[in-house]
Amino acid sequence: KKSEVSGVMAKADIKPKSIHHAKKWSDDVENLYRFQQAGYRDEVEYKQVKQVDTVECWPETGFVKKLQRRDNTFYYYDKQRECEDKEVHKVKVYVY
Repeated sequence: KKSEVSGVMAKADIKPKSIHHAKKWSDDVENLYRFQQAGYRDEVEYKQVKQVDTVECWPETGFVKKLQRRDNTFYYYDKQRECEDKEVHKVKVYVY
C-alpha cells in the first residue's frame, strides 16, 4: 500500500487538461521552451519536482535564467530570446 507521503504528493500533482503547440513566439512560449529543454512540461511541473517556490528569472526580460534538470545539472539561459521561429512549433502549451 502507498505511504502517507506519496498520497499527499499525488494531490499536489496537478495534471494539464489539454495541450497544443505554440503557433507564434511570445514571452510565455520562450519560458515554456526553456522548461521543456530542461526536461519539464512547464513551471508548474518544475516547481513540483524540484520543490521550489520561485524560478530564477532575468529581471530585465522576465525570462527564465537557470533551471536544474532532473539529474541535477544546471541549464543557464541568456537574457535574450533563445527560442527561434523554427523551434516555436515544437513548444507544447499545457492548459490546466
